[in-house]
Amino acid sequence: MRQVTSQDNLNQDISDQVGYKKLIVWQKSHLLVKEIYKITGNFPKDELFGLTNQMRRCAVSVPANIVEGYSRKSVKEKLNFYNIARGSLSELEYYIDLSFDLKYIEEEKYKELLVVRAEVGRLLNGFIKSFM
Repeated sequence: MRQVTSQDNLNQDISDQVGYKKLIVWQKSHLLVKEIYKITGNFPKDELFGLTNQMRRCAVSVPANIVEGYSRKSVKEKLNFYNIARGSLSELEYYIDLSFDLKYIEEEKYKELLVVRAEVGRLLNGFIKSFM
């Protein structure tokens, strides 16, 4: 039998830290963030510190809170972060609607974003329910 070394522990810690990448809910929310960054890059420059910033921040908050919740040990803590992610996703939905109303997003892209947002929402709700 081989002796466990500190390097083995380090390797295990690293693999535990990136385990969230296996979560489909994280993968889909990460893709949503990248889409939001692309789309908001075309927003008017006077929105840089307004709607652009708000959309990017709440979009990033979704996968970031999934990651933070994933790293927590207790179910209560996990659920707290997953529920924050759900709130950020709801906030993002409003910003997507507003962007469309302001004509910053074309209808086709708007519909695509809503589909992806809804998919992330379903995945996140199911993920949260799996802890209850």
